[in-house]
Amino acid sequence: MLEKYIPQEIEKKWQHVWEEHHCDCCSEDSGKPPYYVLEMFPYPSGNLHMGHVRNYTIGDVIARYRRMNGYNVLHPMGYDAFGMPAENAAIKHNIPPAEWTYSNIENMTRQQKSLGLSYDWDREVATCHEKYYKWTQWIFELFYKRGLAYRKEAKVNWCDTCNTVLANEQVIDGNCWRCDNPVVKKDLKQWFFKITDYADRLLEDLEELPGWPERVKTMQKNWIGRSEGAEFSFDIPEIGKKVPMFSTRVDTIFGVTYIVLAPEHEYVASLIKGKANEAELQAFITRMKNMSDIDRTATDAKKEGMFTGAYAINPVNNEKVPIWIANYVLADYGTGAVMGVPAHDQRDWEFAKEFDLPLRLVVQNKEQNLDLATMEEAYHEPGTLVNSGEFNGLTDEEGRKAITKWLADKGLGKKTVNYKLRDWLISRQRYWGAPIPIIYCPTCGEQLVPEDQLPVKLPEDVKFTAGAVSPLATSESFVNCTCPKCGGPAKRETDTMDTFICSSWYFLRYTDARNDEQAWDPKKANHWMNVDQYIGGIEHAILHLMYSRFFMKVFHDAGLVEKKEPFERLLTQGMVLLDGSKMSKSKGNIVSPEDIIAKYGADTARLFILFAAPPERDLGWSDQGVEGSYRFLNRVWRIVHQFQEMEKIGASDKKYTEGEKELRFEEFKAIAKVTEDVLGKDGDYGLNTAVSSIMEYVNAMHAYAGANTTIHEDVALEVNKNLLKILAPFTPHITEELWQICGFEGSVHQEAWPEVDKTALVVDEIELPIQVNGKVRDRLTVAVDADKDALEAQVLALPHIKEFIGDKKVVKFIVVPKKIINIVVK
Repeated sequence: MLEKYIPQEIEKKWQHVWEEHHCDCCSEDSGKPPYYVLEMFPYPSGNLHMGHVRNYTIGDVIARYRRMNGYNVLHPMGYDAFGMPAENAAIKHNIPPAEWTYSNIENMTRQQKSLGLSYDWDREVATCHEKYYKWTQWIFELFYKRGLAYRKEAKVNWCDTCNTVLANEQVIDGNCWRCDNPVVKKDLKQWFFKITDYADRLLEDLEELPGWPERVKTMQKNWIGRSEGAEFSFDIPEIGKKVPMFSTRVDTIFGVTYIVLAPEHEYVASLIKGKANEAELQAFITRMKNMSDIDRTATDAKKEGMFTGAYAINPVNNEKVPIWIANYVLADYGTGAVMGVPAHDQRDWEFAKEFDLPLRLVVQNKEQNLDLATMEEAYHEPGTLVNSGEFNGLTDEEGRKAITKWLADKGLGKKTVNYKLRDWLISRQRYWGAPIPIIYCPTCGEQLVPEDQLPVKLPEDVKFTAGAVSPLATSESFVNCTCPKCGGPAKRETDTMDTFICSSWYFLRYTDARNDEQAWDPKKANHWMNVDQYIGGIEHAILHLMYSRFFMKVFHDAGLVEKKEPFERLLTQGMVLLDGSKMSKSKGNIVSPEDIIAKYGADTARLFILFAAPPERDLGWSDQGVEGSYRFLNRVWRIVHQFQEMEKIGASDKKYTEGEKELRFEEFKAIAKVTEDVLGKDGDYGLNTAVSSIMEYVNAMHAYAGANTTIHEDVALEVNKNLLKILAPFTPHITEELWQICGFEGSVHQEAWPEVDKTALVVDEIELPIQVNGKVRDRLTVAVDADKDALEAQVLALPHIKEFIGDKKVVKFIVVPKKIINIVVK
């Protein structure tokens, strides 16, 4: 045995052994129950950061633990490899995106292997590889054939910095999710996926995910934004049109004093044409179009608007109300038109006050008579309808039902459901993505590329220039093609797919990663799916996580998978912070995993990042904490060595010394605690407290070794074996090395997880505090089953207790079993 723990020597050795023997590879025919552990795969930016290390180490502990508990574990890794950074690098350094990407993949794979992560590297995927994106294109065609992919001209989110379109979910506080620069609106023809067709199922099936954090489920519910209400129309006689509206508060329709259209609404151009202030109105519209949705609709944003000079007719009372355009109504939310009820909607109240528009009370408070002259804000609580014609006297809830029925009976409206969720815009005007497999023929229209011609490969003769045109459009060899239907000249689609398309099905590709005939074999997918434990950041709650759920439901409907949900349990790990801030290159506060591994070893990096905080919480980086983890592993190294060399006294035959009883108590208490924490009941993984329990176990070993020179041989063997077993998922290299040094057979990672010896946790004696008149005066170790009379005789004979009682009379002697003894004296 090496006298000193030198991680740099042992870690590379064992990584080579594990890789050479394919120790972590798996197949479907093992005979063991399957268990699928998956961490979100990374974008190959070039180097791992500590957030990656935390994510992957958490998953690796779970994977190794499950293997030791008899499961056939699928634990794969790959790369979400398409995206703008590769293209930007190509522009900046004149390097082909593929070269930049694969170079980064090679480096990051090396870094991941240096952490001792137990991945099945035989299943590695990279979404930019043509053997992968062939099937991404096939999936597009599946969606197209099922009526879930369509193209239309629409106002889209455009990032001038990235020169591409963004989905609504990729606009964060008005800025691009990737570069954090402002997003503007543009009119472009784009491809969409009809995720709205699955809105109800996406919402309802959240109830089938008890292993997901409530926070994530709430975020998805809010994003889907289902609301029940009524749909109806206001006539606009001036242009002979009806403007449809949706409202959850149709009970307030008699309180409408104006309506508002989004500045981009299709009717606005007709309404303002020829008006005296048309130029002023048009300038306002242009300014609104260039503002972000967030800025326009923020609760603290100033309400801006202009009167169009036109009027609409309220369908319930035939009142003529003015038509305004305003910043707070968006063209792509709802119908792009809302009724203004300022007395009962705070947003409308603020707008009406700003522009001196009338207010009308139509819901009266049952307890307190409301008066518009004294009201300081809109009233939106329950009440009774007033000023509402035949509906007066109804409660607001009764009024909603009655007015909706009245509108339906008159053919003026109907009960309906609305969603905040919009169809997923998947077109991107970039090169480094999966080409959309569509051909445009002047004779036959849009045509799918035949499946036997997939993949549509990315060309190399492109020019990377800024602007709204995809770089693919610069490649004549790519653009010009033949129509698959008529054989005539045709053009290819030059947009690529949003990279979230690639990551919405990768977990299925892992189940059959080398299949050249199918995206996956349904039998293999059904064997492994769904993912038992998924691990990744909360920032993907309404992006990747919801898109993946959508894809899985489509695949289920197409008969490609049995499950309807991709991820059974979800763990969203916290960030790694330095001095309270998220680590980032721009802030210059990066701690390099490679530097930590070079100095302390991978096991130290793993142990610290698991011990420093619960998995779901943010973790504060601490150099002292890293040092402490390194010292602990050195202590493990020494104590295992010490127990190996301690003088043995034969077999115990289960007749243990008092010291051995105490040691075994701590041993099996640790095993029980680590088992509970790593099992992660209800998704609650206590990996930090598991490490803490192992540390207490090692402390008990040191205490025993410090007080004893001998030990029963079977106890020494058991103590070392069980320590290495329960520490193995956390620090795989040192435990494998010590396992071999101790002479144990095979690999510690192929051992069965230790069972708890419940008899070791049975305590024969217990120390009880003794109070005299409420203050602790002494302690006594007694048999657990000692009766009260025996205890009283023992306690009252204690010199310290006799001193405190003195000449006083004992009026009560109270024993709280296994807790405390209390003596009351006068």
